[in-house]
Amino acid sequence: MSDLIIEIEGKVGRIRLNRPEALHALTTDMCSAMIAALTEWADNPTVKAVMIDHAVGRGFCAGGDVRAIAASAASDGVAARAFFREEYRLNHLLFTYRKPTVAFIDGIVMGGGGGISLPCTYRVAAENTRFAMPETAIGLFPDVGGGWFLSRLPGRVGQFLGLTGARLDGAECHYLGIATHYLPHAALDEVKEQIAARPERAEGILGTASVKPPAARIADNLVHINKGFASDRLEDVIEALDTEGSEWAETELATVRSKSPLSCKVTLRLLANGAKMQDFADEMRQEYAVVTRIVQRPDFVEGVRAVVIDKDQAPKWDPASPEGVSDHMIDTIFAPLPEEEQWTPLSNDGQTEKSQIAKRAPR
Repeated sequence: MSDLIIEIEGKVGRIRLNRPEALHALTTDMCSAMIAALTEWADNPTVKAVMIDHAVGRGFCAGGDVRAIAASAASDGVAARAFFREEYRLNHLLFTYRKPTVAFIDGIVMGGGGGISLPCTYRVAAENTRFAMPETAIGLFPDVGGGWFLSRLPGRVGQFLGLTGARLDGAECHYLGIATHYLPHAALDEVKEQIAARPERAEGILGTASVKPPAARIADNLVHINKGFASDRLEDVIEALDTEGSEWAETELATVRSKSPLSCKVTLRLLANGAKMQDFADEMRQEYAVVTRIVQRPDFVEGVRAVVIDKDQAPKWDPASPEGVSDHMIDTIFAPLPEEEQWTPLSNDGQTEKSQIAKRAPR
């Protein structure tokens, strides 16, 4: 069985993730195949739009294949670097794509699943949507453009999501602008058929089929989030949550303390930098430099062991505390790579990014 179903249906190119046993987690080959299809369709006049969804199972995409990445990171890291280089090129290609793109984020959307949906023109959530960027739990950070997208969410929601890995439902995704539309799951197949037949009417079709989502639970916590996660300094976040002392703050404090201190500090730096970026390629270049270094630090392999392999949920972080993560350590991780090792986008992979920013960034 192929991990992807790639075909032209009507007037649209369709990419369907088809690896249900791994919640459609991405591999290097899957990223390469998507890049090839998108590149071909960009110049195909019969393809007017692109739709991305999953074929079967309960997940849209659980992220990258962290088992394989961790196995590489534990040795020479060559395959891990190759994966991230290709994945980030796919993310950038979608961000700059010349034709409308529609991602149906129905089901679990984590890490790399966000990387292939957040850049899309339209992002459709449903009652089954569960979105999260949980990387700090495995010694990583919210990459795949997370520094760009999370930093552009309202208030300090991006910092909250990046540090805690909190899960959002479809209504919350719509409320925050992560999703552009909210549709009932039962309506999705018919909507996909309509878009395939009349892609030039995609926005109208989605608007007509949309329903009012339930109340967004996160709305009630925005004041607490903005106050507790106001600082770009991890120690300040911990102190603010500890000082508040509410049940919500105590829960989030325990969550933050369970994550990799190094990953949390990297995440805060990434979002602070990403908020200032004017070019998505610069964001991906920064993230590639960071990821090539952080995956070969002890926390990533240990985090994957504790959460994914042994599942004992008891990682031993190194450094073990925020105080043990120095500014110099973070500066070293964020330093640009030598020119010959830097990430580069695909050539001629889309129109000028600055013209895309308004519609690609979540509201």
